[in-house]
Parts: sequence; structure tokens; C-alpha cells
Amino acid sequence: MSRIVIFAAGSRGDIQPCVALGRALRARGDEVRLVASARYAPMAVAAGLELAPLTADPTEILESDAGQELLAGGRNPVKFLGGFRRILGPMAERLLAECFDACKGADLILGPTLGFLPRHIGEHLRVPWALIHFQPSEPTGAFPHPFVPQARALGPWARRASFRAVDQIAWQLSRPFINPWRDESLGLPRLPLRGRRPDGPVLACFSPVVVPRPKDWGPNLHLTGYWFLDEPEWEPPKELAEFLAAGSAPVYVGFGSMVPKDAEVTALAVRAALKLAGVRGIVQGDPASSDEDALAVQDVPHSWLFPRMAAVVHHGGAGTTAAGLRAGVPTVVCPFFGDQPYWGERVAALGAGPKPLPFRALTVPRLASKIRQAVQEQKMADRANDLGHQIRAEDGVGQARQIIDSLLR
Repeated sequence: MSRIVIFAAGSRGDIQPCVALGRALRARGDEVRLVASARYAPMAVAAGLELAPLTADPTEILESDAGQELLAGGRNPVKFLGGFRRILGPMAERLLAECFDACKGADLILGPTLGFLPRHIGEHLRVPWALIHFQPSEPTGAFPHPFVPQARALGPWARRASFRAVDQIAWQLSRPFINPWRDESLGLPRLPLRGRRPDGPVLACFSPVVVPRPKDWGPNLHLTGYWFLDEPEWEPPKELAEFLAAGSAPVYVGFGSMVPKDAEVTALAVRAALKLAGVRGIVQGDPASSDEDALAVQDVPHSWLFPRMAAVVHHGGAGTTAAGLRAGVPTVVCPFFGDQPYWGERVAALGAGPKPLPFRALTVPRLASKIRQAVQEQKMADRANDLGHQIRAEDGVGQARQIIDSLLR
């Protein structure tokens, strides 16, 4: 039996894959500690995991003025990473201490690229570690970094350089917190001004069907496939079951943990777009606001809901995009920031949805047009269905478990 710590900092889409992996490890007898916001304690407990709560709440952060500025930053890596520094800077010392305490006694540490925390703590504790990638962050000449679309028209050298540039921006913004922590708390030497990406193992938690493996990725990167957290025992409330049975398959519209500046205006625009497109809808929102053509829901598992939709419209988070593709229905992505535009482009390039509609450019006619395209184009529906079959045949959690076994040995 091993003691495994999994960092799962972020929103629900970042948490669920880690919980899925943790549940599988727990089922075979490992002790698994999840490091995540206290908001996700019920999910961790239901999976049989121990939770080491972080005091930072992602929803509260995104609702703040700084969070709204972050959402408005779009696909600019300087604004995106700089926004994280402004938000997390005042609480960095506390969060680093919480992460360090959570890893005591660990035999293996897994976590995301942000700050490379598994590497620092693993080095201090002298235990193996690995990074988790929810998007393709490993340098390659095949495509640019998901944050840097401008490099797409350039050659392989420029594409690879885009990864180095994002790494350097991230390091320069995190170095004022990380180096003192390494020195004073971990007893490790400070890292140089020009940081260098660690050469440790990487678990890439996405499908090779969606992101084909570039030839220049090294053997340290393991492309496992997605890690899905299924809830087969979940039963829909009466209102949802009756709405689905009352007519044709609806279109789902929801933006996950993204918090639009004017949520009421956004909700009205979404319903107007659904009506203009001539489809029924299931929307993320207050159930009391439901009407004959649009049912509002709050917390319905995507694994249950999405396969029953005619199409899904969402923000393009890595986890939500994975759920939509797995369901085998066309996807409309309305990205806000970060890697979301990248996933929208991947959906379109795969033929499983129209070109993404950036949230800042969303209007009723534009969204209605995208929805009509998603539900009416048979070629798109066929392609989405084919991708769904391929993704459902993968065993991402099983692949990740094999890699973890090799690290523990």
C-alpha cells in the first residue's frame, strides 16, 4: 500500500479527473490524499479520499474584481499568468505551507504544472513525483502553446519557442514566491533567474484522438487518455426526466465555473438564442427560472446529461470539452480565457463542432447561428459520434495507474 498525494487546485473541471484517478487508486488499496479547495470536500469523501483543504476558493476568486479582470484577459499569456500572480500573490505563503503540510508522509506526489510544486516537495522529501497536464504544455514544434495562437503561422522553431516563452513568463511571476520557499521552508537551493522546465515524468490527461502525440515529445511524457469521474448511480430529478421525455433532444448551455460580469444579461441572451435557433434548452441556472422551452439546472453530472443532448454549448474548459466529446454530440465552445480557445479550435479542427465563438463576442444572433449549425449539420453529428466511440474505448485511468506503478517501483 502506498500513500499518494494529488494536487487538484482549480475549478471543478480540474478536480474531477484527479478524483477519478484517486478513486481507482483507493479501490486497489492505496491511501490517497487530495489537495483541493474545501468546496470539493463532498466529492472527495464520496470517492473515499482524504481531503487536505486549501483555503483558496476558485469560485470566490473568479467572482472578485481581480477574477473578472482575469476572465477578460482572453488568450494573452502575460495577462493570464499575471492575473494569477495578482490573485494568488497575497496568499502564496499560506498556500505553499498548506501544500507542504499535505505531502508529509507521501510515497508519491502528483500535481499540475503551475509552480511545479510536486517537483519542489518531492525533491525535499526525496520521493518520486510527476506532473499532470490537462492541456498540451510540453514543448513541441508541431503546434504552439495553447496560450499563443499567433505562433501557429510560423515554423516549428517558433512554435517550440512559444512554450519556452510561456514557461519563462510563468517562472518570472512565480519566482519571488517559489525561491524563498525553497530556501527557507524546504532547505533547497534557489533556482536560477532563467528557470528550466524539470525533466520529470508527465501524465498527460487528454486523449490522443483529440491531441495526436507529436513525434518530438520525449519518453517522459505519458499520453494516458482522459480520466472520467462517472456517477452511474445518479438519478435525475422528476422535473429533468419529464422535460427530456416531453420533446426532442434539447441543447445544453452552461459556462461552468466561469462567472460572466452580468450573469442576468447572459442568461437572457442564452434563452433568446435557443428560441431563435428553434430548439429546446437545458441551461445552467436557478431551477425557479425554468419555462416551457428551457429547463434550468444546477448540478447534473455531464456524464449523464451530455449523451442525451442534441448539442452542448460551454466555455471550453478541458474537463467539459472532454465530457462533450466523449458524449458523441456536437460542441459549441464560447471561450473566456486561458486554454479554452485552444480546446474550441481543437473541437472545430476535429469536425465535432463549429468554429468557437469567444464569449466577449457573443450575441443572440451569433450564438443562435452556432447552435443551428451544431444541430443541423449531419456531417458534424457523424464526426462527433465517431469521436465519442473512440474516446469511450480508452481507459485513461488504467493507463495512468500503470505509469504510477512504475514510478513507485
